[in-house]
Amino acid sequence: MKKSISFIAIFIILFTVNIFAQSGKSVPNDFCISSKDNQLFNALNEFLIDNERKPLNLSKSLSYVAFLHAGDLIKNHPDTSICNLSSWSDKGDWTSCCYNKYVPNQDCMWDKPKELTPFKYRGYELALYLEEGASPDTVMQILMSSNKAIDMLLAKGAYSKKKWISIGISLQENYASIWFAQRDDNTGAPKICHEMTDLKEISKPIVSVYYVIAGSFEDKADAKEMLKRLKQNGFKKAGLQKSGTNTRVYLQEFTNLKEAMHFKQNLPYTYGDAWIFKK
Repeated sequence: MKKSISFIAIFIILFTVNIFAQSGKSVPNDFCISSKDNQLFNALNEFLIDNERKPLNLSKSLSYVAFLHAGDLIKNHPDTSICNLSSWSDKGDWTSCCYNKYVPNQDCMWDKPKELTPFKYRGYELALYLEEGASPDTVMQILMSSNKAIDMLLAKGAYSKKKWISIGISLQENYASIWFAQRDDNTGAPKICHEMTDLKEISKPIVSVYYVIAGSFEDKADAKEMLKRLKQNGFKKAGLQKSGTNTRVYLQEFTNLKEAMHFKQNLPYTYGDAWIFKK
C-alpha cells in the first residue's frame, strides 16, 4: 500500500535500562559521527522543541555504543531467527546475547554502555531496520508514523517518568541505533567526521515541507480519482506528489511538523492510514 508501512512492519523499538556501578572502556580519541548522524540529531531536537521539550545533548559515549551496535548488526547479523535487533553477536569485544521477548537476556542488554564506554547510567535504545536505507529523513518518517516511538521521544505514556538529557546516534546502511539517557555524558559530544565539509553543508538554510499523505498509487488515474474525492469531501488543499514511479495523494502540506501532526491526529477515522512525509 505505502512504503512506510513495510518499514513499520520491521520496525522494532528496543528498551534497555541499567544503573551502572563503574566506568567501562574509553571511547577512541578519533571516534566521530557522520553528517547523517548529526542531521538526525538536529531533526530530533527540532521535533522536541516543536513539542515544547528541551533539546538533548549529543553524547560521545552513547553514540559510540550506537556505532558499535549498528556495525555488529550489519557485519554479523545477530538479529536472525528468534533473535531481534537488541541482540549482539559473539564476534566483538563485548558479551554476546540473543534477545527475544520470551527469553530475554536482560543483563547482556543492560551492560552494553558499561562494557564499552565510561558512561555509567541508564541507557534506553530505539533501533530500526529500514529496507531502503537509514537516511535522516527516512528515520524521521518512520518515527513519526509510530505512536510508541513518539511517546518515547517525548517521554509520554510508558516513558512519562523519564527526563531525557543526552542522546547517541548511529546510522549505517539499513540500520539506525538511537540511545537515550537521563544523565549527561562527562565525555562530551563527539566530533563530526570531515567537520569543515559538513559545516558548509549544514550551514545552508533548509526549508522542510511536511505532507500528510492519504495514499500512493502506481496508476496516476487512481491517484487523480482519490484527489477528486478528497476535494469533494472538503480537503480543498489536497494535491498530488510524484514519488518515483508512484503518485502520492496528500491531504495538506505544512512547513511545521507539529502542525502536520496535529492535523493528522484530528483526521476522521476513515483517514487513519494517513502518514507524514517530509521533503
